[in-house]
Amino acid sequence: MGRGLAACLATLTIGALAGAAPAGAATAGPAPTACPAPLETRATCYTGQDANGAHYAIAVPRDWNGSLVVHAHGGPDLGAASDPGRSVDDLGRWSVMVDQGYAWAGSSYRRGGYGTRMAAADTESVRRLFVEEFGEPKRTYVHGQSWGGNVAAKVAETYRGRYDGALLTNGVLGGGSRGYDYRVDLRVVYQYYCHNHPRPSEPQYPLWQGLRAGSTMTSAGLRARLQECTGYASAPEDRTAEQQRNLDDILGVTGIPERTLESHLRFATFTFRDIVHERLGGRNPFSNRGVRYSGSHDDAALNAGVERFSADPTAVRDLSYDSDLTGDVRVPVLTLHAIDDPTAFVEHESAYRETLRGAGRERYLVQTFTRESEHSELSGAEYAASIAALDRWVRTGVRPTPKSVADSCSGACFYDTGFRPASYASRVEPRPGGLRWPAMSAAREWAWSHVPGVGIEP
Repeated sequence: MGRGLAACLATLTIGALAGAAPAGAATAGPAPTACPAPLETRATCYTGQDANGAHYAIAVPRDWNGSLVVHAHGGPDLGAASDPGRSVDDLGRWSVMVDQGYAWAGSSYRRGGYGTRMAAADTESVRRLFVEEFGEPKRTYVHGQSWGGNVAAKVAETYRGRYDGALLTNGVLGGGSRGYDYRVDLRVVYQYYCHNHPRPSEPQYPLWQGLRAGSTMTSAGLRARLQECTGYASAPEDRTAEQQRNLDDILGVTGIPERTLESHLRFATFTFRDIVHERLGGRNPFSNRGVRYSGSHDDAALNAGVERFSADPTAVRDLSYDSDLTGDVRVPVLTLHAIDDPTAFVEHESAYRETLRGAGRERYLVQTFTRESEHSELSGAEYAASIAALDRWVRTGVRPTPKSVADSCSGACFYDTGFRPASYASRVEPRPGGLRWPAMSAAREWAWSHVPGVGIEP
């Protein structure tokens, strides 16, 4: 054991970001730091930077149960470098795991921008750093929420033998090659009605780019254009008739909730730009060819006028290899998802279930659902019940049921044990070949892994 438990529990005097290494450098090891407020009297905390430049945070509770939760954060963030504050913030946000007696480790990832395998590698890196400093835990679990659910699921598939189970909460589990199709649809449907992203007077570009490479548009600028077209930020009585009809048509066709319309359009703008220009060398991984849009006041006109495009097969391959899941897991996986999640629709769980079923691994999966309507944060009591249920499953070999997990929850618990999500295709119009799961089989992953330069570079 590196420091040993006694040193782990030593009095801490160093500030959260003190002594952070410059980007691309690694510290000698985790440095003691002040814990976030929820944990300041209950744990010892450390920060550092790994050999790839990824900042990380670690916490060991004073009543450590000997097991570790390794956290994969969502996003992706779009900053150029690793954010030293992200992992510290995440530690405060996920303090419930430490409250339950688990040590916690999380990476900020080595850079911003898209890269699921990169994020998975950085998540595995912080696990190894923990082991080097504090010894091998009794059991190790990987947890991810939102895009972090995709990352954590990739960790479970890629780093076999190093994790005992996975907890995926409100996860984007459809993978990159299909999981963003509804945002592709939003991007083109929005432009059909609004004609301001880009405006006719501005340089034109294909909408699959999200945004042209050299654009200086900001999030505030995008919000202003969305408001101009739809009045989304105004009370309904303050919108013009044209704004209300545009808003009704966009929401009716895409199925995106009004309260998250801006965040989805932001992703379909700035994150798409990152994927296309920064990660795929300008190649297009998206398609809407053959999609029949419906739900507007004039579907015929919409389908005749909406921009259409086909994907570059090599771009689809690289995005799929980076982020799609094979379902080939060998450890228990428990998922928790809000039924009315407005960001990662609950139908992502159907995609994941079919992915594991297609791989013959469905026996490793238990899915739970709650009557909540948030994406970024669920009930702390549910997170506690989930990690406890996963731990029991791993220790005893007895597979839980949604009811047994719900019955074990104490506090603010909102489980719906009878809920089953509809198919992913019921929410997102499938592209040709998009009805079969997994989107990337283990055999295809193996074949692609031998293609020089495949995937997304770290």
